[in-house]
Amino acid sequence: MNTSQRFARLGLVGVAMLVLAGCARHNHAAMHAMHHGGMHQGGMMGTAAPTTPARLTTSTPTLSSGYKKVAAPAQAKVYFTNLRNGSVVSNPVKVGFGLSGMGVAPAGVEKEGTGHHHLLIDVAEVDANAPLPANDQFRHFGMGQTETTVELKPGTHTLQLVLGDQNHIPHHPVVISERITITVK
Repeated sequence: MNTSQRFARLGLVGVAMLVLAGCARHNHAAMHAMHHGGMHQGGMMGTAAPTTPARLTTSTPTLSSGYKKVAAPAQAKVYFTNLRNGSVVSNPVKVGFGLSGMGVAPAGVEKEGTGHHHLLIDVAEVDANAPLPANDQFRHFGMGQTETTVELKPGTHTLQLVLGDQNHIPHHPVVISERITITVK
C-alpha cells in the first residue's frame, strides 16, 4: 500500500470516528422518530398516550338475515401509512391507507381475500354486523382508493380505518386499524 492509500484509509477511519463521537451527543430516540415518520405534513409526531379504541360489537360469521360475512385471514391488518397517534397536521390532511394480508377491490366486486377502505372520523362505536353508514364520519372509498385528503376543523380528531366487503359490511373477523388521535392546526 502506498502513502496516499494509507492516508486515504486513515482519513476514512478518522471520519468514521468523528461521526461516531458526534452520534453520542444526539438524541437517538428523536432521530429514530424523525426517520420513521416523525414528521408529517410539516407537523411533528407527538408522544401521545394510546387512543381509546372505538367500541366494536361482537362480529358474527352469519347475520340474522342469513348473509354470510366475508372471511378475513387472521393476519390481515389495515393501518395508516403516513399518520401516527399524536401527529400534528394542517389542512388538507392527507391520509394514506395501508393493508397487508389482503387485497383491495372496489365495492360491489365479490372477490375472496379483498375489501375496500372506510375512514372513520371521530367515531366512538362501530357495528361489526351491519353495512357501514356513508356520512361525514364514515367515509367510503368504494372505488378501491388507498389515500385521500380531508378538511378537518382545527383541534383534535380521532381517525380509524376499517375494511368493508363488497356490500360495505366489515369482514369476519373485523379488519380494523388502531384508533389514533391527531391535532389539526
